Amino acid sequence: MKLALQLIFALVVIKATVADVFLEDKFAADTWEKDWVYSKHPGKEFGKFKLSSGKFYNDEENDKGIQTSEDARFYALSRKFKPFSNEGKPLVIQFTVKHEQNIDCGGGYVKVFDCKLEPAEMHGDTPYEIMFGPDICGPGTKKVHVIFSYQGKNHLINKEIRCKDDVYTHLYTLVVKPDNTYEVLIDNEKVEGGELEADWNFLPPKKIKDPEAKKPEDWDERATIDDPNDTKPEDWEKPEHIPDPEAKKPEDWDDEMDGEWEPPMIDNPEYKGDWKPKQIDNPAYKGVWVHPEIDNPEYKPDANLYKRDEICGIGFDLWQVKSGTIFDNVLITDDPEYAKKYAEDIWKPRFEGEKKMKEAQDEEERKKREAEAKEAADKADDEDEDDDDDDNDVAEGDAPETGEEDGGHDEL
Repeated sequence: MKLALQLIFALVVIKATVADVFLEDKFAADTWEKDWVYSKHPGKEFGKFKLSSGKFYNDEENDKGIQTSEDARFYALSRKFKPFSNEGKPLVIQFTVKHEQNIDCGGGYVKVFDCKLEPAEMHGDTPYEIMFGPDICGPGTKKVHVIFSYQGKNHLINKEIRCKDDVYTHLYTLVVKPDNTYEVLIDNEKVEGGELEADWNFLPPKKIKDPEAKKPEDWDERATIDDPNDTKPEDWEKPEHIPDPEAKKPEDWDDEMDGEWEPPMIDNPEYKGDWKPKQIDNPAYKGVWVHPEIDNPEYKPDANLYKRDEICGIGFDLWQVKSGTIFDNVLITDDPEYAKKYAEDIWKPRFEGEKKMKEAQDEEERKKREAEAKEAADKADDEDEDDDDDDNDVAEGDAPETGEEDGGHDEL
């Protein structure tokens, strides 16, 4: 009886600590398209995804994800799931991205929606709750987007978060906490974090400049002034350029033909430039005037900046110049520790396996190039030897016919 009660208690404790997983999709089967819906919104030519583990991987089957397959295309793919709210608990959005094509310009982010999402109608202007993930375009844009919708407007983070831009799988995690703080992790390592109110312009500023305050007219902000007792020396004024005293009129100079000779000008070593009085401390200096601030009457704190009343869908709404990106391991949960453990079990062995396989492929390709280069060089050497043999045959063989064997030239 006692053992039975202990088991029941243990099960209750385990159940109480189990994370709520709202979505977990590893794209493990060819049936993934039953859950995900392509947009049919008019006006754009959308590309297709294919199931693939790419050219290098740790486990070919387990590492399969959905890969963009057409260059210069928009991609619009989404799915819905059972709605939930993150009120009073963390929200974790996590997924992996592999830019196997060494991407030059394209998105690698996800958008999270409420239940108003219609997957078949999703497009770039469809309202979303959160947009999160990497975006790369040329050398200037290599960042992680973190965008929240608040009161009908999208707000971008005020910080710059650099994303990964190599060809391997990387893990992106966003954690939003009920104390209105957040964390962004890449490959299970925190790269940014802070307060929602501080890092996004959700709310008007707490303080504003006092509209009634004005800088006094006699406020002197000059730290130094000209010394009124300083005077310019009498010998200061010297020309900037003078005739070269060592120059001589050429002997062949003709005044009538060439005009009156003038020596060339050179820099005057005695020239001192424009005179300016020396500076002294300004006795009337009051410092830089600071505009007084007052409490902003339009500011109202919001303890629920973190909260999403309804989350019900996720999607990829992207543009890619060069296709080949693989998305996988999409996870939405309320437990950061569960997400961290999930990442340790999935991402780390995948990354290490990919790197090992890619390095082996690169080494094999290097050896192949060297062998081809050697083969080409050997072929060129053989051709040169053949050309030399042909030249020797001409030099050592029968002399060309000249007509001299039968008496030389015909006589006229």
